[in-house]
Amino acid sequence: MRISGKDLAPVITALFGATQFKPRHASYLPFTQADGTVIDQGIAIYFKAPHSYTGEDVLELQGHGGPVVMQMLLSRCLEAGKDAGLRLAEPGEFTQRAFLNDKLDLAQAEAVSDLIEASTEAAAKSASQSLSGAFSKVIHALVEKVVHLRMLVEATLDFPEEEIDFLEKSNARGQLATIQTALQKVFEQAAQGALLRAGLNVVLAGQPNVGKSSLLNVLAGDDVAIVTPIAGTTRDKVTETIHIEGIPLNIIDTAGIRHEHDEVEEGQVANAIDTVERIGIERTWAEVEKADVILHLLDASRGPTRADEAIVARFPEGVPVIRIWNKIDLSGHHASVDEMSDATHIYLSAHEHIGIDLLRKELLRIAGWEQTGESLYLARERHLIALKHAHEHLQNAAEYAAQNDQSLDLFAEELRLTQDRLNSITGEFTSDDLLGVIFSRFCIGK
Repeated sequence: MRISGKDLAPVITALFGATQFKPRHASYLPFTQADGTVIDQGIAIYFKAPHSYTGEDVLELQGHGGPVVMQMLLSRCLEAGKDAGLRLAEPGEFTQRAFLNDKLDLAQAEAVSDLIEASTEAAAKSASQSLSGAFSKVIHALVEKVVHLRMLVEATLDFPEEEIDFLEKSNARGQLATIQTALQKVFEQAAQGALLRAGLNVVLAGQPNVGKSSLLNVLAGDDVAIVTPIAGTTRDKVTETIHIEGIPLNIIDTAGIRHEHDEVEEGQVANAIDTVERIGIERTWAEVEKADVILHLLDASRGPTRADEAIVARFPEGVPVIRIWNKIDLSGHHASVDEMSDATHIYLSAHEHIGIDLLRKELLRIAGWEQTGESLYLARERHLIALKHAHEHLQNAAEYAAQNDQSLDLFAEELRLTQDRLNSITGEFTSDDLLGVIFSRFCIGK
């Protein structure tokens, strides 16, 4: 249990009477009701402001746990602190107070949530990097360089009568090029880190009985989907998250796409499309629309059909598609990757576990993952957008810089906009609305 506020003395007195707590020292004592009935035995630690997580007075109570005991203790704390205005925390409010009290910047505050939600060791390490301030330190270094260059440009604007050419003497264009190179490197590291956080949604789509569920089971390393020769076995989506080199991939198996008039292959059991299966097919297309990558499975033993072509025609534009020719153990093909004009084609056998590594490598390539060995920052989409906009403003600044003294005011303005974009990452230039969105996504108690 964590309590934070500007002055917790009344709350502590109401809870523990005359007990005196030494700041940042653990005290073992009973947690009691107002009538002295013991709720639990535990440890209390008092942090005196500003030496706490939130920068305020903080009291932490560590009991044995259990939902009933914790609820009793929570009710007791709220009762003891009602005169002091004690209330339940909003999601992320402790970390929000830490940000508002300059204990963390915004990028570090977001890293708290990312560290908690990390699904892989690589993601946890990257989130820890950002929480330690490594990402913020790099951003601050970029801002300092931009501010220094902006100072030179504005000095030239403010003192036009001086014979000294501040820009030429300080190699302003060279400084700008250096900043652009540094920003590009930060963006690449952040983009890789964003993959560790968000991963990809990979949708398996195709006709019934082409091996979608079998491929899901192989990738997941477990029988998470039912496999039978009966068309329509998979009625709804089955999602399994796997990790390839630390990248989380949400593999989504979907209902086989077919129509009443589709031909049934020899050895398969035909059945009519009922209402449930029809709904499943509609949901398949809904998942396809949201996919980051589509794995279109086809039966290599029979080759392409008109039904396959009809499926391809409905795929959304701009979404990478990998054609998976499954069942090569029945067709005589060898495991391979062919880069064709329409898509990448991979020949494999889910049943025999042949060619699966080729698919894993292709998924990493599409994701843009490169194992660089450098420390990554677990960036968010808003960080990448800010870095992209900063890059665009620097490009504009370079164009104005090439016009010598004719566009110095525009050169300076683009540098100011670059500075604002970078500052928005760490929260030095951020709207209250954005803060509300960010912290509302935290769990309660953080």
